[in-house]
Amino acid sequence: MKKILIVGGVAGGMSAATRLRRLMEDAEIIVFDKGPYVSFANCGLPYHVSGEIAERQKLIVQSPEALRARFDLDVRPNTEVLSIDPQTKTVTVQSEGQESTEQYDVLILSPGAKPFVPPIIGLEASNNTHVLRSIPDLDDIMANLNDDGVKQATVIGAGFIGIEMAENLAKLGLAVTIVEKAPHVLPPLDEEMAQHILLELEKNNIKVITNQSVVEFKEQGHTLVLEDGTTLNSDLNILSVGVQPENSLAKEAGIELGLRGGIVVDDQYRTNVPDIYAVGDAIVVKQQITGQDALISLASPANRQGRQVADIIAGLESSNKGSIGTAIVRVFEMAAASTGLNERSAKLADLNPLVVHISGKSHASYFPGAEDIHLKLVFNRQTGEIYGAQAVGKDGVDKRIDIIATAIKGGLTIFDLPELEFTYAPPFGSAKDPVNMAGYAASNLATGVTDSIQWYELNDELAKGKVLIDVRNDGELQRNGRFKEAIHIPLDQLRERLEELDKNQPYVITCHSGLRSYIGERILKQHGFTVENLDGAFSLYHLMKPEEIVHV
Repeated sequence: MKKILIVGGVAGGMSAATRLRRLMEDAEIIVFDKGPYVSFANCGLPYHVSGEIAERQKLIVQSPEALRARFDLDVRPNTEVLSIDPQTKTVTVQSEGQESTEQYDVLILSPGAKPFVPPIIGLEASNNTHVLRSIPDLDDIMANLNDDGVKQATVIGAGFIGIEMAENLAKLGLAVTIVEKAPHVLPPLDEEMAQHILLELEKNNIKVITNQSVVEFKEQGHTLVLEDGTTLNSDLNILSVGVQPENSLAKEAGIELGLRGGIVVDDQYRTNVPDIYAVGDAIVVKQQITGQDALISLASPANRQGRQVADIIAGLESSNKGSIGTAIVRVFEMAAASTGLNERSAKLADLNPLVVHISGKSHASYFPGAEDIHLKLVFNRQTGEIYGAQAVGKDGVDKRIDIIATAIKGGLTIFDLPELEFTYAPPFGSAKDPVNMAGYAASNLATGVTDSIQWYELNDELAKGKVLIDVRNDGELQRNGRFKEAIHIPLDQLRERLEELDKNQPYVITCHSGLRSYIGERILKQHGFTVENLDGAFSLYHLMKPEEIVHV
């Protein structure tokens, strides 16, 4: 009978344990977890803070007793693995102050990741500063919230968890401030896509400070000092500046570590030490698009890895193909989602990407309740390979990013996106889904039917001598504002007013969202003009550079 020890539960460890039992009824399977809960919904923790998930018990997915009854698993919470001896194939564990050893035939490490805690002056003396990674962490936060006089909260870090915590603290009625070292919130998104979320946070009275970090805690964490000397008063602080692999056991056992201390495994999840495997947030994976090493701390890949390592140990064919990092966050009435590489990452990887922004509706525009979806696609001009996508909106964001994530995993290109067939009825979608439209727009760019510039390039292009043509109608200019310098010719008058333009003059054309300016671009090009389309058009430019828009 094979004896399999698993260090760490939750996503990776418990997925491995239950899959192993389904495949190996005669194996002895023991799961150790140093915390009190071996199977809990860590992604749901922020929502208990506001009471949206009202019952704490709902966060506990399985108990040791239930896992024993159904899967015959020996699950041992509150049991810490202190060391691994690869020579004798034993681990030393501690529970209730007592140490013991367990022998293994196979060892699976799923220790997860731990919050990164920066070396901030005064942090150790702070009595109101917390991280959120486990139910005990949640309990500490809830206890702090029950203190009298908690009215102001500061969230340090504006990633996915930080944003979720800010939302839920605000829903409790606290005055919330977010401090983020990066130039914008949600760093996995590109700046212009994150701007929608910034506006939603500010709309809900959350103060956002970017390009700053907390450098000192004073008065036991009730006064925060920022890089520029600014001070903030705070009754509750949440540290959410990222995570790092929990690698201490692996390091002491001589297991190879890689990127930022992550455990190095092959595509069969084997470490460099015989009969020791590793899965989950602690391991280095391949970013599937670039092939580069990456740390991707998400529940879906961890669950998949746990199942795959169980298959491998049981003798089934399986391998780790890598991850692309697909994620979503709700921010009050908005949602933001991303998959694959953003534009910045694709450029850093020297992939020379093209990007396109499109605006669509969550379902047929004429059917009540249709909401705007802003979608950005990042891709390769020559091959059409999809590098990544981002979307923001009130409804339907998850569906579109999930589709594009599936396309990336399936090796589809931008030229395949228009061919995808989706269920359609007015309450659910559009005959031309935003994903189809992104494919059309990207294909036009790749094949040279259209040429574009980005919002951050416009001023430089105008400085080089190009002239902007705005084809919106008069009413739009009066309602929404106009560019400081642009020729105004409504699209429906363009053909009749071509003599007002100079074929020796290069132009940039724009409208509200990009559709009419594309039509205008095609008209002008076929009449011998040199013209490029402003990608994202007025709506995106106004979002990013409102100070450059003139209102009359």
